[in-house]
Amino acid sequence: MKVQGRIPQSSVPQAGQVADTVAALQHQVARLQQALLSHAPIDQATGILIALGRLMPEEAWDVLRETSMNTNIKLRELAELVITGARAGSFDDRITGALVARMPHTPRRPGGV
Repeated sequence: MKVQGRIPQSSVPQAGQVADTVAALQHQVARLQQALLSHAPIDQATGILIALGRLMPEEAWDVLRETSMNTNIKLRELAELVITGARAGSFDDRITGALVARMPHTPRRPGGV
């Protein structure tokens, strides 16, 4: 079966619409790439706090998040400071007290370990 006629103009995207869509998608890809890059150090810092503080993952995340908010240090920057401090064997003075203050007094582990 042959279809005669032309595609209606309303269903064909205009050049400006295509360019806008491409620009929006490029912006979204850039944001997602940045999120992926930020995610790894935050996970590493969470793991460090789990090990050092004998914390559950949720507790370590809360410590990082609350420390970030209360010290006005961006979460990614704080994560980098925690990683650097763990490698060096001592933490930056800007974060030591804030991290310790937010650590639960009694570490909670399944099975009391």
